[in-house]
Amino acid sequence: MVAAYWSTLRLFNRNVLLYLGATALLGFAVDGGVYAVIFNLYLLRLGFGPEFIGQVNSAGLFVFAVACLPAGALGGRWGSRPLLLVGMALMGLGAWLSALAELAAPGAPGGWLLVANMVVYLGMALYYTNAAPFIMEATTPAERNHLFSMQTAVLALAGFTGSLLGGFLPRLFALATGIPQEEPAPYRFPLFLTACLLLPALWALWQTRLAPPPGLSQAEGPGPVSPWLPRHRLARMGSSLLGLMLALIWIRFLQVAGVGAATTFFNVYMDQALQVKTAQIGLLTALGRLSAVPAALFTPILMQRWGAPQTVILASGATVLGLLPLAIGGHWAMAGLGFIGVAAASSIRYPAYMAFTMELVPPQWRATLSGAGEMAGGLSFAAMALVGGYVIAHYGYPPLFLLSAGLAFLGTVTFWRYFRDR
Repeated sequence: MVAAYWSTLRLFNRNVLLYLGATALLGFAVDGGVYAVIFNLYLLRLGFGPEFIGQVNSAGLFVFAVACLPAGALGGRWGSRPLLLVGMALMGLGAWLSALAELAAPGAPGGWLLVANMVVYLGMALYYTNAAPFIMEATTPAERNHLFSMQTAVLALAGFTGSLLGGFLPRLFALATGIPQEEPAPYRFPLFLTACLLLPALWALWQTRLAPPPGLSQAEGPGPVSPWLPRHRLARMGSSLLGLMLALIWIRFLQVAGVGAATTFFNVYMDQALQVKTAQIGLLTALGRLSAVPAALFTPILMQRWGAPQTVILASGATVLGLLPLAIGGHWAMAGLGFIGVAAASSIRYPAYMAFTMELVPPQWRATLSGAGEMAGGLSFAAMALVGGYVIAHYGYPPLFLLSAGLAFLGTVTFWRYFRDR
């Protein structure tokens, strides 16, 4: 089994390797890496509280959610590659604008930061909505499950190194400049760094060469062929494609709620409620990312043994269990262990979910389904960020994590019931 796994990985072509390289830089710099650790702490050092942090994050995530469906439509029209390039460029621009907040709007940087973060998430929407169709176009069916898992592992490993470095960067810049670490400036410089790191990622994506998107005659070709469900069940779902997509949107919204709360507020919770040092927060965040690497790489083996639907159910249930230590609260080690569990479980659920759902619809609908799914995930993140800020301000952190665990559990049960009955 292991030999077959590695032989499949060796099939990856030049386009796939360039894409994985760009994804690694994205994970290191923005999605889970330096930016993810620094941005909220930068807001805290500027004097903003949890409510504003929740508003900024929810606004960005709302933009992500709203942009996903148009991003899918644009990808279907122009191809996934151009949208990946534009998305990467926008993420770099947004990180650069975030670092300029104090200089561009010294009296009231809040509005500037709000818009800058929106630009970052607009770029993420364009990128991640078109990533799955790019993978489907760049690979054969034998490679896809492994590439979805490899993408998750690469993001996790890059996020690990980026978040680990991000935790130490403010202190390094403080020592280099003589500015106290309690000031915003040592957190501003790492944001400039994230923007610079995305330039070679843009170059890597520019070097990819894919065939033009299929024409109308090809798009009207064969329907979905899933290795996970019998043909008669696929035919039944295919007769109600809209119903299937709406169900998947709702399931994705619920399942992602737990990850959204943990990702958005873990570093703020550790900093404010538990008084944990920035370097230690970065280390725990990095360990969460690192745990996701073997989990993601092991996902194809789990899918081969249990099937993609069962793997999604088990990983989603494990996310619920990981949120409970955060909900109980009281000690940084317990909270850190819970966060690591959520990160590992999410890295199994996501590639299994994508591999499963992309095979449920005809090729011409994959960009739309990807956009709808990312929209649901973005709305879930946005809702948890917005509601979470107010819940924290009035009731504290544990009720927020308990609420997110309940929503994730509901998503797990809904997924199980929907595909069990078909």
